[in-house]
Amino acid sequence: MAYRVEYSPRFIRMYRNLEPALQDEVDEKVELLKETKYHARLKVHKLAGRLTGIKSFSVNYRIRITFSFINKSTIVLERVGTHDEVYE
Repeated sequence: MAYRVEYSPRFIRMYRNLEPALQDEVDEKVELLKETKYHARLKVHKLAGRLTGIKSFSVNYRIRITFSFINKSTIVLERVGTHDEVYE
């Protein structure tokens, strides 16, 4: 199932602050997410505590993206950045 992806204003601001090479890497991983939300390379996992209901996936060893579902076929990307930036 292909997913539709939307971007929160916060995600867009954080994305624009990334280096161009990292933006390309983010774009590649978002394309994988669109194809299947549980692609093995993404390492998708649920968050807990105050972030319950939100999921996260890895862009690389250092960068994460948080997201949630609007409905069964639409994902909204919430934040992108280092562990501390996205889980604060």
